[in-house]
Amino acid sequence: MYQALYRKWRPRTFDEVIGQQHITDTLKTQVQSGHLSHAYIFIGTRGTGKTTCARILAKAVNCENPVDGNPCNRCRFCKGIDDGSILDIVELDAASNTGVDNVRDLREEAVFSPAAAKKRVYIIDEVHMLSLAAFNALLKIIEEPPPHLMFIMATTELQKVPATILSRCQRHSFRRIPTDQLANYLCEIAERESIQLDRDAAMQIGRLAEGGVRDALSILDQCSGRGRITTDTVYESMGLAGNRLLVQLLDAVLRHDSTEALILFQKIWMEGKEPAVFLGELGGLLRDILIIKAAPAGAEELISGNYERDILETFAAGITREELLYCSDTVQETIGKIRQLRNPRTAAELCLINICELRTSDTMLSLRARVSRLEEMVQNGAVPARKADRESSEKKSVIGISTTEHVGKDLPNDVSEDNIRICPVSIEQGRDSDIRNGCNNERSNGTFSGETATDVPDNITEQEHPENAPTDQKDLINRIVEMAKASLPNEIRFSVDDHEKMQVKLTDHDMILEIVPGFLFERMKKPENREIFAAAANEILGYPVTVRLSELSRESKPIRDINELRQFKEVTFIS
Repeated sequence: MYQALYRKWRPRTFDEVIGQQHITDTLKTQVQSGHLSHAYIFIGTRGTGKTTCARILAKAVNCENPVDGNPCNRCRFCKGIDDGSILDIVELDAASNTGVDNVRDLREEAVFSPAAAKKRVYIIDEVHMLSLAAFNALLKIIEEPPPHLMFIMATTELQKVPATILSRCQRHSFRRIPTDQLANYLCEIAERESIQLDRDAAMQIGRLAEGGVRDALSILDQCSGRGRITTDTVYESMGLAGNRLLVQLLDAVLRHDSTEALILFQKIWMEGKEPAVFLGELGGLLRDILIIKAAPAGAEELISGNYERDILETFAAGITREELLYCSDTVQETIGKIRQLRNPRTAAELCLINICELRTSDTMLSLRARVSRLEEMVQNGAVPARKADRESSEKKSVIGISTTEHVGKDLPNDVSEDNIRICPVSIEQGRDSDIRNGCNNERSNGTFSGETATDVPDNITEQEHPENAPTDQKDLINRIVEMAKASLPNEIRFSVDDHEKMQVKLTDHDMILEIVPGFLFERMKKPENREIFAAAANEILGYPVTVRLSELSRESKPIRDINELRQFKEVTFIS
C-alpha cells in the first residue's frame, strides 16, 4: 500500500529533524541528563516539526536504550509507541476536543500511574483551540502534576494561549526551514525514491512550501507522477500556470489600461476565483516585485515562488518604488473592507480602476508615486531637468515643462493654461521655435507623438497595421508571426496578435517589431525571444533578417490639465 512521502519520511529521531537543531540539541541534552520539564509547548508554523518532535520526545523519555538522547526505535516501548499499542502515550486534537468536559476526563485519567511505560505523556495538538474553561481546568494539573506525568503541547497561534499556561511550560519556537536547506532535503528524498528532480525545481518547491517540510514533501509527491520534475512541471502541477493571467492583468494596470484590466478580471472571475482571493494574489505579486526592487541581493530567499524571477525583474524595471507602494496600499485597503461589503466583485473592480487611474487620485501616496515617475524620467533623460541641458543636447526628446523651479513664470503666447500638454518633439538645432512649432502641430490634431527608442529604416514598406500592407507581404508577416508564436513563452504568446500592442514591419534585411512600452516590450528585449522571430523569418523568407525593436506610439495620449501640474511645487514652463 502506497504511503504519502510526508508520512513515509517523517523523522524518527532528533538527528533526522532538519532545520531545528537549536531545539533538538536541547531536548537530547535533557533526555541524557534526566533534567526534563513536566510541560513543554512547541510553537511554530505548520509543517516545521512540532508534532514530530513531540512524538520523538515521548519515545525518548520512555526508551529502554536511548542513544545520545535519541530513542533507539528497537525496544518494546519505541515500537509500541510507533504502532499505538502503548496506551500511556495519548495524542489529543484540541480542535475537536475543545470543551471543559474533555479536559476534566483527561485530568481524572492523568493521576493514575502509567500501565507500561515510564511516563504518561499527553500530546495536545493545536492547544490554542481549547476554550477558556478548558484551559482553567487544565491549569491545576499542569501547575502541580504527578511525577510520572508529562504534557507536550503544540500551537501555531501562541497569542491565544493564556499567560497562566505559558508561564508553567518550557517554550520552544520552531523556525521556518530555509529554502536552500529544504531543497537539499528534497533532492535527497528524491534520490532515495528514484524521482528525477531538477535542482531549480527543488528550489521552486522550497519557496512554495514557505519553510514547511510537510508542504514541500506533499508538493514533491504531487509532482512525482509526471516523470522528470522541472520548474514547468511544478507550475503545472500546482495550478500556477493560471498566474500568468494575473501577470497580464498587472501589466495592463501598470500601463493604465483599465479596460484590459477589467476584461482580464472578468476572465478570472468566470474561472471561479473569489474577489478577496484574487486581490490577495495580486497583493502577493506586488509584494514580490517590491522585494525584487528593494532587496535584489536577498530576493531568492524572500520572494514567494509563485512567479518566475525574470517576470518579477521585468516588472520591477518598469515601475518606481512609490508606485508599487501606492498599488499595494490600495489593494490591501480593499482586502480589509471587501469581506464586509455586499458586492465584493464591484469592490475589486473599483480597486483596479483606482490603481489604473493613478493620475485621478489625490492621496499622499499617489502624489509621491507621480513625483517619483517624473524624477525617473528626468534621470533617464526623457525629461531634461534644465533648459541648459536641453540646449546642450542634440536629437533628444525634451519636455515643454521643467520641474526645477516653482510655478510662476508666464506661459508662452501660443500655449494656453486650458490646453497645456507635455509634448515630446525631436530637436535638431535645440531652438525654442522648433519646440513651439512641434507643440503647435501636435496640439492641432489633439494627439502627441514621440521619437521611438530605435531608429527605423527608411525603406520600410509595411504600414502601421499589417492589414494595410500588400497582400503578399501581409501573408509573409502573418506566417512569420504564427510560426514564432509556437515557440514564444505563454505570457506573451497571445499578445503578438494584438495590433494595439505590437505591429510588425518588414524590409529586405530587417524586421521591425513595434511594441507598446510595458511588460511585452521588456520581455521582447530578451535575445532569445528576438531570435525566435529571426528563425521564423529565415524559415519563411529563405534568408536571414535582423530583428529590431521600436516603441509603438499610441494614437493619442491623455491631456494633462494645468491644475494637475500645480500640485507639484517645483514646476516652471519654458518660454
